[in-house]
Amino acid sequence: MEERAVSERQFQPLGCAVVTVSDTRAPATDRSGDLVAGRLEDAGHRLEDRRIVRDDRAELEDAFRELVAGTGVEVVVSTGGTGLTGRDVTPEAASAVFTKPIPGFGELFRWLSYEEIGPSTIQSRAQAGLADTTLIFNLPGSSGACRLAMDAIILPQLDLRTRPCNFAEMMPRFAER
Repeated sequence: MEERAVSERQFQPLGCAVVTVSDTRAPATDRSGDLVAGRLEDAGHRLEDRRIVRDDRAELEDAFRELVAGTGVEVVVSTGGTGLTGRDVTPEAASAVFTKPIPGFGELFRWLSYEEIGPSTIQSRAQAGLADTTLIFNLPGSSGACRLAMDAIILPQLDLRTRPCNFAEMMPRFAER
Protein backbone atom coordinates (compact mmCIF):
# COMPACT_ATOMS: atom_id res chain seq x y z
CA MET A 1 0.00 0.00 0.00
CA GLU A 2 1.39 3.36 -0.96
CA GLU A 3 0.99 6.33 1.36
CA ARG A 4 -0.50 9.44 -0.15
CA ALA A 5 0.15 13.08 0.60
CA VAL A 6 -3.04 15.10 1.03
CA SER A 7 -2.59 18.63 -0.26
CA GLU A 8 -5.32 20.33 1.78
CA ARG A 9 -3.32 19.83 4.97
CA GLN A 10 -0.47 22.17 5.82
CA PHE A 11 2.98 20.80 6.58
CA GLN A 12 3.99 21.46 10.20
CA PRO A 13 7.70 21.42 11.02
CA LEU A 14 8.75 19.40 14.05
CA GLY A 15 11.70 19.97 16.38
CA CYS A 16 14.23 17.20 15.82
CA ALA A 17 17.51 15.99 17.30
CA VAL A 18 20.12 13.72 15.72
CA VAL A 19 22.33 11.55 17.92
CA THR A 20 25.27 9.71 16.38
CA VAL A 21 26.42 6.82 18.54
CA SER A 22 30.12 6.18 17.96
CA ASP A 23 33.54 6.04 19.57
CA THR A 24 35.22 6.93 16.29
CA ARG A 25 33.09 9.54 14.53
CA ALA A 26 33.71 13.28 14.67
CA PRO A 27 31.54 16.00 13.13
CA ALA A 28 33.72 16.00 9.99
CA THR A 29 33.35 12.23 9.47
CA ASP A 30 29.73 11.69 10.52
CA ARG A 31 28.21 10.77 7.14
CA SER A 32 25.13 9.04 8.53
CA GLY A 33 24.42 11.87 10.96
CA ASP A 34 24.81 14.34 8.08
CA LEU A 35 22.38 12.31 5.99
CA VAL A 36 19.73 12.14 8.74
CA ALA A 37 20.07 15.83 9.65
CA GLY A 38 20.00 16.84 5.99
CA ARG A 39 16.91 14.77 5.24
CA LEU A 40 15.07 16.26 8.24
CA GLU A 41 15.99 19.84 7.31
CA ASP A 42 15.28 19.31 3.60
CA ALA A 43 11.81 18.07 4.57
CA GLY A 44 11.23 21.32 6.48
CA HIS A 45 11.81 20.19 10.07
CA ARG A 46 13.91 22.12 12.60
CA LEU A 47 17.20 20.63 13.78
CA GLU A 48 17.17 21.60 17.46
CA ASP A 49 20.12 19.48 18.59
CA ARG A 50 22.84 17.35 17.11
CA ARG A 51 25.44 15.43 19.06
CA ILE A 52 27.85 12.52 19.02
CA VAL A 53 27.69 10.19 22.02
CA ARG A 54 30.17 7.42 22.79
CA ASP A 55 29.12 3.78 22.72
CA ASP A 56 28.36 3.86 26.44
CA ARG A 57 24.95 2.80 27.70
CA ALA A 58 24.79 5.22 30.64
CA GLU A 59 25.95 8.21 28.56
CA LEU A 60 23.53 7.36 25.80
CA GLU A 61 20.61 6.86 28.16
CA ASP A 62 21.42 10.24 29.77
CA ALA A 63 21.48 11.88 26.33
CA PHE A 64 18.07 10.43 25.43
CA ARG A 65 16.61 11.51 28.79
CA GLU A 66 18.02 15.02 28.39
CA LEU A 67 16.55 15.39 24.90
CA VAL A 68 13.15 14.08 26.00
CA ALA A 69 13.06 16.38 29.05
CA GLY A 70 14.14 19.47 27.12
CA THR A 71 11.89 21.78 25.20
CA GLY A 72 11.61 21.92 21.45
CA VAL A 73 12.59 18.32 20.61
CA GLU A 74 9.67 16.21 19.46
CA VAL A 75 11.65 13.62 17.49
CA VAL A 76 15.05 12.04 18.18
CA VAL A 77 16.77 10.02 15.47
CA SER A 78 19.90 8.13 16.47
CA THR A 79 22.30 6.39 14.15
CA GLY A 80 24.67 3.63 15.19
CA GLY A 81 24.95 1.08 17.96
CA THR A 82 22.08 -1.16 16.84
CA GLY A 83 24.14 -4.20 15.87
CA LEU A 84 25.15 -7.26 17.84
CA THR A 85 28.64 -6.45 19.14
CA GLY A 86 29.37 -5.89 22.79
CA ARG A 87 29.64 -2.12 22.21
CA ASP A 88 26.22 -1.89 20.49
CA VAL A 89 23.99 -0.62 23.30
CA THR A 90 21.66 1.87 21.64
CA PRO A 91 18.51 -0.31 21.86
CA GLU A 92 19.10 -1.01 25.54
CA ALA A 93 19.70 2.67 26.36
CA ALA A 94 16.66 3.85 24.41
CA SER A 95 14.39 1.11 25.74
CA ALA A 96 15.13 2.30 29.27
CA VAL A 97 13.63 5.67 28.27
CA PHE A 98 10.65 4.40 26.26
CA THR A 99 7.19 4.64 27.78
CA LYS A 100 5.79 2.73 24.78
CA PRO A 101 7.70 0.74 22.17
CA ILE A 102 6.68 1.01 18.51
CA PRO A 103 7.50 -2.52 17.30
CA GLY A 104 6.10 -1.91 13.82
CA PHE A 105 9.01 0.39 12.98
CA GLY A 106 11.69 -2.28 13.41
CA GLU A 107 9.54 -4.88 11.68
CA LEU A 108 8.91 -2.63 8.67
CA PHE A 109 12.53 -1.46 8.53
CA ARG A 110 13.86 -5.03 8.42
CA TRP A 111 11.27 -6.01 5.81
CA LEU A 112 12.29 -3.09 3.56
CA SER A 113 15.97 -3.66 4.30
CA TYR A 114 15.67 -7.29 3.21
CA GLU A 115 14.95 -6.04 -0.32
CA GLU A 116 18.33 -4.27 -0.32
CA ILE A 117 20.68 -6.47 1.72
CA GLY A 118 18.93 -9.82 1.99
CA PRO A 119 19.12 -11.93 5.14
CA SER A 120 21.87 -9.74 6.63
CA THR A 121 19.01 -7.54 7.82
CA ILE A 122 18.51 -9.88 10.79
CA GLN A 123 21.65 -8.37 12.35
CA SER A 124 19.89 -5.03 12.82
CA ARG A 125 18.15 -4.15 16.06
CA ALA A 126 16.69 -0.92 14.66
CA GLN A 127 13.73 0.14 16.76
CA ALA A 128 11.48 3.04 17.72
CA GLY A 129 9.50 4.05 20.74
CA LEU A 130 7.67 6.82 22.47
CA ALA A 131 9.33 8.45 25.48
CA ASP A 132 6.58 10.50 27.10
CA THR A 133 5.62 12.66 24.08
CA THR A 134 8.90 12.35 22.14
CA LEU A 135 9.41 9.88 19.30
CA ILE A 136 12.79 8.11 19.32
CA PHE A 137 14.07 6.20 16.29
CA ASN A 138 17.25 4.07 16.55
CA LEU A 139 18.82 3.47 13.13
CA PRO A 140 21.87 1.46 12.13
CA GLY A 141 25.09 3.35 11.48
CA SER A 142 25.28 2.70 7.74
CA SER A 143 24.24 5.59 5.52
CA GLY A 144 22.28 3.21 3.28
CA ALA A 145 20.18 2.02 6.21
CA CYS A 146 19.65 5.62 7.36
CA ARG A 147 18.56 6.67 3.88
CA LEU A 148 16.09 3.77 3.69
CA ALA A 149 14.59 4.42 7.12
CA MET A 150 14.32 8.18 6.61
CA ASP A 151 12.87 8.10 3.10
CA ALA A 152 10.57 5.09 3.36
CA ILE A 153 9.32 5.32 6.95
CA ILE A 154 10.29 8.24 9.16
CA LEU A 155 9.80 11.27 6.91
CA PRO A 156 6.36 10.17 5.66
CA GLN A 157 5.29 9.53 9.26
CA LEU A 158 6.47 12.99 10.36
CA ASP A 159 4.41 14.68 7.64
CA LEU A 160 0.88 15.70 8.60
CA ARG A 161 -0.18 15.34 4.97
CA THR A 162 0.58 11.59 4.79
CA ARG A 163 -2.55 9.44 4.71
CA PRO A 164 -4.13 7.28 5.92
CA CYS A 165 -2.37 8.14 9.20
CA ASN A 166 0.88 9.57 10.54
CA PHE A 167 2.72 10.29 13.78
CA ALA A 168 2.55 14.07 13.27
CA GLU A 169 -1.24 13.94 13.49
CA MET A 170 -1.13 11.78 16.62
CA MET A 171 1.48 13.83 18.52
CA PRO A 172 -1.00 16.08 20.35
CA ARG A 173 -2.61 12.94 21.78
CA PHE A 174 0.63 11.37 23.06
CA ALA A 175 0.18 13.14 26.42
CA GLU A 176 -3.33 11.76 27.01
CA ARG A 177 -3.70 9.78 30.21
